[in-house]
Amino acid sequence: MWEDEILEEIHKIREEHAKSFNYDIKAICADWRERQAKSGRKLVRLNTAQNMTKNSENDPIERNKC
Repeated sequence: MWEDEILEEIHKIREEHAKSFNYDIKAICADWRERQAKSGRKLVRLNTAQNMTKNSENDPIERNKC
């Protein structure tokens, strides 16, 4: 079976990170959001289905501008 060393390393890092928060998904996500905020990088948020509207039955779906 083919093994990907990079993918294995990513899985190991994710497992260690989750374990450090006792696998508490809320704590894990809060940590990632904090890391994102501290990174200083521009974050891109994609529109969700909730942000999509349809002008009429024949018009294509357009995304709301947030």
